[in-house]
Amino acid sequence: MSRQTIHSVFKSLREKKRIGVIPFIPAGYPDLETTAAAITALDSAGASVIEIGFPFSDPIADGPVIQEAFTAALQKHLKIADIFQTIRSVGRDLSAPLVAMVSYSIVFRYGTAKFFADARGAGFDGMIIPDLPPPEAQPVCRMMREADLQSILLIAPTTAPQRRREIASLCTGFVYYLSVSGITGERDLLPPGLSAAVTEIRGMTDRPVCVGFGLHRVEQIRQLAKFADGAIVGSAIVRRMKERAADGSTGVAQAVGDYLRELTAGTATI
Repeated sequence: MSRQTIHSVFKSLREKKRIGVIPFIPAGYPDLETTAAAITALDSAGASVIEIGFPFSDPIADGPVIQEAFTAALQKHLKIADIFQTIRSVGRDLSAPLVAMVSYSIVFRYGTAKFFADARGAGFDGMIIPDLPPPEAQPVCRMMREADLQSILLIAPTTAPQRRREIASLCTGFVYYLSVSGITGERDLLPPGLSAAVTEIRGMTDRPVCVGFGLHRVEQIRQLAKFADGAIVGSAIVRRMKERAADGSTGVAQAVGDYLRELTAGTATI
């Protein structure tokens, strides 16, 4: 199995007129064995890209489901080196590229250049840093490129047009658009104006635009397929991990894999 790049994934999706589905899992929850099993299951189930969250004690915009998972992982004294080792152990057998969702404070404390080099060495393909706005992001994104990592930054509904353009210009992997302001969590309806906002951003960049926050239903994926390049699903996956935690890594992996297969039934562009 050959490992795809973020660019090749979205190029193929556009040729097939399909939307990508990007699952999120928190590293170390409920343990690293489960992290490895879940990554493998999500890859086999057809994930376009897999997002791995680095637990953080003061999350930027994570809702209660993800916060609880991060807290549980940190209580086990999870180390960055342990996450890298887990990714290294499974990465060579994957098809989907891996991206890290990590607070810049973690990166800075570790040593920015060292973090990027070690992340790339472990098998990460890109970095999502939610608390790094321009102009501070510019030198950091340059360091990512030097480490052969794709940069992925966030744009919120409240971000001004000129600011959106600045952020989009720094993204080399894809643009992460937040469907709503606030925190993550499952929501039943896509917000009004989402299509227009994503279309506007797609006019600013040739990079894919992926939407996150609140997504958890096949119907939402089908709606997004009309105007977005990717759908990012987090809280709904983490909730299923919690519900099956007593079944061990095998049970959790099966649950997230089955759920992703359900979601990808909505990936064809209508």
